[in-house]
Amino acid sequence: MAALLALASVSVVAQDARREAQLRTVHGVVMEKSENPVSEGVVFLKNTRTNVVRSSYTDNTGKYRFSGLDPNADYEIHAEKEGFQSATRTVSSFDSRKDITLNLKIDKKDKKKD
Repeated sequence: MAALLALASVSVVAQDARREAQLRTVHGVVMEKSENPVSEGVVFLKNTRTNVVRSSYTDNTGKYRFSGLDPNADYEIHAEKEGFQSATRTVSSFDSRKDITLNLKIDKKDKKKD
């Protein structure tokens, strides 16, 4: 019985490791049109299948990161700061990369639409 439980535990750990290896990461830098990094901007990531939205603040160099993303879902991503926002970009489930770099630009002329 103990051997069966140990075998089941090893199987679950192996499945979790395989699943973890398949998850994706999206990261990048949020910049102004003038290429200056945007610190303390908010980046929104929406799973278009579930409509779940995650958010993250940029650091003082404009960097953001989302990890643990479902490779079978499409995502929409955009950044905002002080009422201005970047264009919305898409991460497709057809993109097989596990590590995706998406830099976003906030144009002070593109005021957020409420």
